[in-house]
Amino acid sequence: MTSREMRSIRNGLLFISPWIAGFAAFTIYPLAASFYYSLCDYSVLKPPVFVGGANYHELLTDPVLWKSLYNTMYFAVFFLPLATLLAIVLALLLNTGVRGMTIYRTIFFLPSLTPLVALGILWMWMLNGEYGVVNYVLNMVLNPLGLQAPIWLQSTAWSKPAIILMSLWGVGHAVVIYLAGLQDIPKQLYEAADLDGARWFSKVRHITIPLLSPAIFFNVVMGLISALQVFALPYVLTDGTGGPARSTTFYTMYLYNSAFRYLRMGYACAMAWILFLIILALTLLVYRMSRKRVHYGG
Repeated sequence: MTSREMRSIRNGLLFISPWIAGFAAFTIYPLAASFYYSLCDYSVLKPPVFVGGANYHELLTDPVLWKSLYNTMYFAVFFLPLATLLAIVLALLLNTGVRGMTIYRTIFFLPSLTPLVALGILWMWMLNGEYGVVNYVLNMVLNPLGLQAPIWLQSTAWSKPAIILMSLWGVGHAVVIYLAGLQDIPKQLYEAADLDGARWFSKVRHITIPLLSPAIFFNVVMGLISALQVFALPYVLTDGTGGPARSTTFYTMYLYNSAFRYLRMGYACAMAWILFLIILALTLLVYRMSRKRVHYGG
């Protein structure tokens, strides 16, 4: 290697040294520390005591952890398809040439900017079983049929569907990405399909969805990662208790409580690494499944 090449490498390292220092201090060190603490009995208030794999062994027999993992998977399995379908439908509607469409796009995007704490408080009032506006409207329809609206957050059967409903309120970011993808589809393809007599559903199925697949793939991966880390809404709605009967105790809530309520930081770090492995495995599975289903232009 010549001296000129050495100087180029040295200058390059000097230029990126602030980033390297920040990456090492705020990413590599926390990762290494969390893995070490996951092998320790660590309460934050006392020095960590190395216990090997005891935390991981306890995870296997912790009924609350398995309940929280079930709740999280339940949320992800139902929320992700519903959010994807809703976002695509809204993007298709907002991609039409109706007058005042920019106003409609703004209206559908604004809820995604609402802070989750404020959103949780708002929905807590809307889904109140006694005087909530949602049950008021539902009872107008159901009472004549001899039925009654659910009590939502106070019911073990309806608490998770209620949180899924609230979370669908924030699909605006995905809608914007789908809109960008729709506007990138060549109009000539739709014109050729019209000449062949294709109907609207056929054009969506054979043109829109395949050419929108990169955006769908991106939103599905990001939505999966986000769904497995659901925290703010259920925490605000239940004050961190995960009630009723732990029906809304999600994985990250239990992780947070283990670390900062029960002061079991080592156990929480072990939970964090298990969650990382679950997200990594599911993300790789989605990547593998998408190989023949995602079509990139060109």
